Amino acid sequence: MSSKVYVIGVGMTKFEKPGRREGWDYPDMAREAGTAALHDAGIAYDTVQEVYAGYVYGDSTSGQRAVYELGLTGVPVVNVNNNCSTGSTALWLAARAVRGAADCVLAIGFEKMAPGSLSETYADRALPLGRHIRELERLRGPGRPMAPWMFAEAGREHMERYGTTAEQFARIAVKNHRHSVNNPYAQFQREFSLDEVLASPGIVAPLTRLQCSPTSDGSAAAVLASESFVDRHGLAGRAVEIVGQAMVTDFEDTFDGTAAALVGAHMSRAAARAVYEQAGLGPQDLSVIELHDCFATNELLTYEALGLCGEGEGGKLVDAGDTTYGGRWVVNPSGGLISKGHPLGATGLAQCAELTWQLRGTAGARQVPAAAEHTGVALAHNIGLGGAAVVTAYRPADR
Repeated sequence: MSSKVYVIGVGMTKFEKPGRREGWDYPDMAREAGTAALHDAGIAYDTVQEVYAGYVYGDSTSGQRAVYELGLTGVPVVNVNNNCSTGSTALWLAARAVRGAADCVLAIGFEKMAPGSLSETYADRALPLGRHIRELERLRGPGRPMAPWMFAEAGREHMERYGTTAEQFARIAVKNHRHSVNNPYAQFQREFSLDEVLASPGIVAPLTRLQCSPTSDGSAAAVLASESFVDRHGLAGRAVEIVGQAMVTDFEDTFDGTAAALVGAHMSRAAARAVYEQAGLGPQDLSVIELHDCFATNELLTYEALGLCGEGEGGKLVDAGDTTYGGRWVVNPSGGLISKGHPLGATGLAQCAELTWQLRGTAGARQVPAAAEHTGVALAHNIGLGGAAVVTAYRPADR
């Protein structure tokens, strides 16, 4: 049994507006990302012993159909669906496999999405988020569309409790769009001013369109390996160790009477604390963070859940510039979900790819200098409502 797990190869496609690449189906996406990850690791697909394939929208063996583009070797392929945290859940399962009996495992996520806001797929059965929605309606009154409404209400609650402003939320979107200019994989690569973000069409106050993640097509993948595999193949100079990882689901206090809890704040906090304890690290040790900014309001809530600041102090981090280049941390150098895009099954693995490049010092114009230094540590945060939160800490193997 391996006590250590390493990321030895990553790959991803450019995230695209749904349908923009004509004829680009999910097997094509998975082939592109998976091939890139295998090439990055310097291995062939027949070296992989298990595969965890994540997607939210698709039929039951879409994972097999996708990875058959890489080869037909008879290895176990496990289909994974955990809402927006699907990619990180596939990564979590792959890491557990390496800590068990496997030496080399592939985690891959992909999504082919319909344009527009997410909607209910099955009208003839219980809605998975039904309990969360009913509770939020009781607390805050009804609203739609569902996802932006839920996160907007959590933001409005924060404004009422702590004096956070609509402009502070908008500045998060300004930051992430600015970061994405240097990311060739991002769906959007355009900088927007604060006035442009605030003036973009309103979705659910305080959120405007440019503060919301888009629907996206795309794929991302990571190859994970044991310590003995890394040693045998001389990969320590490129490998990135997973030094802490936790997945949690909803607790009783998800329904504690706050909108923040209903959109995952307590799950995120619990997962982060578990990872800090495992890794012997704290927020002060982090250099770079990729977190789940499905909406600008959630990025600010997550600052607090990850312990970057005290409760109610997220707006102060924004005003101080502490979450961008030159600040205490760089959060979402990729552009985050807001600007990089959000193909649900791929998002968590795209975070892994970005942080691997950052820690290797190969992120190009978006490189965070401190991440490539000897003390560089990275953190990823990915959530799915209904619910699951996955937090992962990374550090290069040779440090």
